[in-house]
Order: sequence, then structure tokens, then C-alpha cells
Amino acid sequence: MKLLRYGPAGQEKPGLLDDQGQVRDLSGVIGDLSGDALTAQSIEKLRGLDIGALPIVPGTPQEDLRLGACVGDIGKFICIGLNYADHAAESGLEVPPEPVIFNKWTSAVVGPNDDVLIPRGSVKTDWEVELGIVIGTGGSYIDEADAMNHIAGFCVVNDVSEREYQIERAGTWDKGKGCDTFGPTGPWLVTPDEVGDYDNLSMWLDVDGKRYQNGSTATMVYKVPFLVAYCSRFMSLQPGDVISTGTPPGVGMGQKPPVYLKAGEVMRLGIQGLGEQQQKVGNA
Repeated sequence: MKLLRYGPAGQEKPGLLDDQGQVRDLSGVIGDLSGDALTAQSIEKLRGLDIGALPIVPGTPQEDLRLGACVGDIGKFICIGLNYADHAAESGLEVPPEPVIFNKWTSAVVGPNDDVLIPRGSVKTDWEVELGIVIGTGGSYIDEADAMNHIAGFCVVNDVSEREYQIERAGTWDKGKGCDTFGPTGPWLVTPDEVGDYDNLSMWLDVDGKRYQNGSTATMVYKVPFLVAYCSRFMSLQPGDVISTGTPPGVGMGQKPPVYLKAGEVMRLGIQGLGEQQQKVGNA
């Protein structure tokens, strides 16, 4: 299934994408695509619905029908740094001996086609296409062998990053990662049965039509089940938490010379089977 949230910002309703590309309304079944609506039991209930009997929502998603972030009321937005061997190399850094964990503040979360705003005073706002994991069944000290049973689905994340804030401004990475609009998420949450080989998904990102990132989850160092298990050692994972798993090479910071976003530019990005995002860049 491809699950989503549609409607004006702050008023999103739950829905799903049918085989004809139309949005079907789920608001008569669940209140939102969040929390306990993402548990394994709830997903199975949704899977058993007669999709043809659900109301059709007028409009074409991502055109004249706005989509919000595919998860509502995200509790924790956990991110993994330097998790692609080729991205670590372009950054001039060693692959870490354990995953690097940082956070995006949930106030950064926006829809997949909402504007991304460069913070005031920013000189190094950058892009990162990433595979997002959405937790469905919570837990602590999750066994790696059981980790996939805790995942509701996968989605596209643009881990927008201000590199000066992140690296040069005397603080943790979080300072440059959680600015407002720095977390476009979606367009849909795709359940694992539809994703296929999540260890070999192509992923890409363009700025104003120029391809900068062209990679694959195949070069991910720490894989999906391990990351779920690893994160659960340090915090309980709960339904609706998101883990963004790192980016392949081609970020602006890695260009020679570096290239950073400017107001008026447009980012387009996507991951095989998980859909595409597009954001216009503006100023805060």
C-alpha cells in the first residue's frame, strides 16, 4: 500500500493511493496516519479494506492536490550520518565504527512539495536525498532479526542541511539539520511488501534540472534492520517515529568547488518505488 496525508497544511487527512493513481479518503477509518494507526495490526486492517468503496478525493496528488508529510505527529525524527561509504569519501571522512545519530526537530517536517526556506544568514544550505524508515510497532532493544516486523513502511526524505551551522558554529550537527522546512517527507509511506529489495533502490536528486546525486541504497554501510535495532538501544522506538538513513554522494558540500542552494532554485528528488518530491527554494 501507498499511504499518504492530503489537504492544507495543518489540516491533513489520511488517505491511500489506489492503482489508478487516485487518492482514497481514509478519514472514516483512522483519524490520521500517525501513532497507533501505523502498528502492524492497524496496517493489516487497512490492507483488508475494500479500496473501491472508499471515497475518491478530487484532484491529482502533487499537482492540484497538496500532500502533507506522509506521517502525522512524528514523535522522533532520527537521522543517521555518514552511512554511505561513497558519501563519507566525498566528505573526506572515515566511515564511523558505529552509526552517527543526530536529530531533526519535528518543526522541520513539511510536505514533499512544500517550499524549503533558507534560514536568515545562511550561506551553506545543502540537500540530501535519503531513505526514511517509518516505525510501526515500537520497542526497545529490538533484535536485528526481528527489526523488519517493527517497520510500517519506507518513504523519501530530503535531509536539508545548513553546513556552516552543522559543522562550523560550535555545536552538534542538530544545529544545522532542524531548521524550519528542512524535513520534506513523503509523498507516501510505502509498505515493505511493495518496496521489494530495500537494499538496492536507486535514488537521485536534481537542482534546476542538473543531476547532483545519483546513487543507490546498495552503498549503505549500516543496513535497515541493523539501524532499527541499533537505535532502539539508546531510546524506545514508538509508532510514527522516522529514521532517515543517510545519503549517497553528490551533496553540494562535496562539489569542487562547493555548491549551495539559492532562492528561486528547484530541487527534484526520488527513490525507486517510493515516489518523488519537488521543492522550490525561498528565503525565510
